[in-house]
Amino acid sequence: MKYHTIPHSNLDVSKICLGTMTFGAQNNEAEAHSQLDLAIERGVNFIDTAEMYPVPPNKETQGLTESYIGNWLEKSGSRDKLIIATKVAGPRNVPYIRDNMSLNRRHIHDAVNDSLERLKTDYIDLYQVHWPQRQTNCFGKLNYHYEEDHSGVTLIETLEALSELVRAGKVRYIGVSNETPWGVMSYLKLADKHDLPRIVSIQNPYNLLNRSFEVGLSEISHHEGVELLAYSPLAFGTLSGKYLNDTKPKGARCTEFPRFSRYFNQQGIQATQAYINVAHKHGLDPAQMALAFVNQRPFVAANIIGATTLEQLETNIQSIDLVLSEEVMQDLEQVGNQYSNPCP
Repeated sequence: MKYHTIPHSNLDVSKICLGTMTFGAQNNEAEAHSQLDLAIERGVNFIDTAEMYPVPPNKETQGLTESYIGNWLEKSGSRDKLIIATKVAGPRNVPYIRDNMSLNRRHIHDAVNDSLERLKTDYIDLYQVHWPQRQTNCFGKLNYHYEEDHSGVTLIETLEALSELVRAGKVRYIGVSNETPWGVMSYLKLADKHDLPRIVSIQNPYNLLNRSFEVGLSEISHHEGVELLAYSPLAFGTLSGKYLNDTKPKGARCTEFPRFSRYFNQQGIQATQAYINVAHKHGLDPAQMALAFVNQRPFVAANIIGATTLEQLETNIQSIDLVLSEEVMQDLEQVGNQYSNPCP
C-alpha cells in the first residue's frame, strides 16, 4: 500500500480508501466485516462513510453503515490505527434523519453525536459536509439555475459549528463534499478571516467519464492544498465494462438499482467502450486501469473504492500497484479528448 499525508493535517492516509455505502443494502453485516478485515490486511487505513448511508437511502436502513463499522471497530480493537471519515447530510428530502434538515449549528451537533454513537468512538478523524446548504450543480445536475436560499443558514454558521466540534475533541479535521470552486474558496476565506479551522479535503466524483473536477477545483487543490478524495472512480462499476451491450449482471449495483443511470447516456456508453478497448490493447484489467488513472492524478489524496464482493475488493485494492505507462496515458487522453466529460 502507498500512503499520503493530507496537506494542512497529520492524516497519513492510504491512497486506497474503503468506501462503505453498500454496507446495509447490498452487503449484510458479516459481509461488511469481511470487507473491513480484508482491506485492513492489505494496508488500507482509511474508511469513509456517512450518516445517510447505505445508498440508495431509505428510512429502514439509514445509519446501518456506521453501525456495522462501529460494531467492527469494537470487535477488532483497531480504532486508533485507522482514519475514519464520515459526513453530515445537508438539506434534501430525507426527513427521517432530521426534521427540516439543514447545516445549522443544532443539526450539525445532533448529527455528529449520532454518528459517534453508531461508530462507537469518541472522535471522528475527518468530518465532511456531505453536500452544500445551497442549491448547486452536484449529483450530475448541469447548467446554472440560481435559487435563493431562504433557510437563513450561512457558510459561516456551518463553519463555526464545525469549529465547535473540533474544539470539543469530537472531530480532528473537517472537509467538504460535492462542492464547487466558489464553495471551497469561500470556506477557506472565512476560516482565514475568523481564525477557524480550514477544510483539508474535498470529496467529489472523479473518473474517466467525469473529469469535471479538473475544470476549476484541481487548480484549487494545487494552490490551496485542498486535495481530492475521489468517489465513484469506476463510475458505479461501468468502467469495468460489465454493463456494455445492455448486459445486466445479477446482483450488480446498476442492475439492482436502475435509478443510477448517470453513466449510461449514449456518449458515456461509447466512451466506456473506447476505454475498455484501451485496456485490452495494453493487456490491462479495465477496472484496474480506471482506478490506476485516478491513483496517479497529482491532486488526488485518496481513491475511494467500493465493492460488493471480496473478489472485487481484492482486485480494486491491487490497482495501487499498477503504474500506467506514458503510452497508456496518451491513449486515455485521446479518448478523453474525443469524449470530453460525457457523464458529469
